[in-house]
Amino acid sequence: MLLNQKQTKNVCPTDIRLPALSLLVLALLTGCSLAPELPQTSPAVPTQYAQAPLGTQHTAVPTWQAFFQDPRLQQLLTQALAQNQDLRLAVLNVERVRSLYQITDSNRYPALDLSASQSRQRLPADLSQNGSASIQQQTSVTVGSSWELDLFGKVRNQSEQALQQLFASEAAQRAATVSLLAEVAGSWYSYASNLQLLTLAQHSAASYQQSLQLTERKVALGAASELTLSQQQSLLATSQADMARYQRLLQRDLNALQLLLGQPDADLSSLLPTAQDQLTLPELAAGSPSLLLTQRPDIQQAEHQLKAANANIGVARAAFFPSISLTANAGTASTELSGLFSGGSGSWSFVPNISLPIFNMGRTQANLQLAETDRTIALETYQQKILQAFRDVSDQLTDKAGYQAQLSALHTLEQSSFRSKQLSQARFDAGADSYLQLLDAERSWYSARQQLTSARLSYQQAQLGLYKALGGGWQSSTAAVVAQ
Repeated sequence: MLLNQKQTKNVCPTDIRLPALSLLVLALLTGCSLAPELPQTSPAVPTQYAQAPLGTQHTAVPTWQAFFQDPRLQQLLTQALAQNQDLRLAVLNVERVRSLYQITDSNRYPALDLSASQSRQRLPADLSQNGSASIQQQTSVTVGSSWELDLFGKVRNQSEQALQQLFASEAAQRAATVSLLAEVAGSWYSYASNLQLLTLAQHSAASYQQSLQLTERKVALGAASELTLSQQQSLLATSQADMARYQRLLQRDLNALQLLLGQPDADLSSLLPTAQDQLTLPELAAGSPSLLLTQRPDIQQAEHQLKAANANIGVARAAFFPSISLTANAGTASTELSGLFSGGSGSWSFVPNISLPIFNMGRTQANLQLAETDRTIALETYQQKILQAFRDVSDQLTDKAGYQAQLSALHTLEQSSFRSKQLSQARFDAGADSYLQLLDAERSWYSARQQLTSARLSYQQAQLGLYKALGGGWQSSTAAVVAQ
């Protein structure tokens, strides 16, 4: 883990009690940094997830193209990566932070400026040395340079802090990419499940409608009871209510997809699943828990934020020491433009400046305490992210195992309900059972098919949740997003 690697940058021996002059001479010779070493962290990393099967300790998370294999879904994901507004904002934020880093890092190097000026001034007779009005003119061309001697690493630590913030923003973009992939796929699979449930409700409603019409004629002839008619009306009303509910959920899924793609009015009909599709996802191994520290973008983001906070301590410590800057100018000046580059017109200046804080009502000390507190907060956040990541993976593994067992039981329930419905139909046709028993068998079969379809979606959502919890999917997509 990166935080356990020993730092190689020079560190000022501020903990050694040396005279101030000795420290200053040492700083001049070494160009030291006052940033402390990163704190050693030892998160409790399990050797294997409790719910993971043996033999999967070193499995890496596949790219999203390998995990989402349906061509229609891949096309939707590609469009979302190119057009999603939230992801575009994440990319723009990376570009913004990159510019801030370049601005901050430029302070490590001398600045060189070229300036040219010309002035004309009329002096009245009262101010003129010869007692008569005169016009004075001056023309100059100057090359100037300014540079702060980074004796105590303030500028370098400012650059390091900005660099780590850049890395953190890139990790945040990758985290946004993973979330987007999971949201688009989740809405797509939800649409497929709700479409299958809607189709099931429509078929059941059509069957119940035919049975109801037949029963109404039997009641009119006195061959069926009002109770049977009432039971069939209840079944029809239930299926019609289910139809309205699934149509609403389908529209919500479609709205979610259009929003994630950044196209509110897009026609996605060619990319949506059908009711006949048997959709599956590849089985995903959890892999080694230690891989989670390098695969989860949010953990990487927290790690870089911790490094940035650590570098900021070096900036705050350097404020206790003198700041030395050098300003130099060289050029030419003349009262006439024609004499600007003639002999004897050269000019130069060299201005060293030293600034030493003496008294500011404890502001410097408070800034240091603030920087140290920020690093403590960043460290706690980093450790919390690790713990939360392990919990996310464990929860998804638990859900996946639970839904898998539930699916097996529901398959058996659906098959047995269908067999019961067939037997009830045969007994009713033979006059051995009443129609109410047949209706009850049909109701049970309808309910079992609904539960089975919903359980399939829950299992798919658990697979998607595990894929997201493992931090997969961004490796092959980040470069493409940045290129947009």
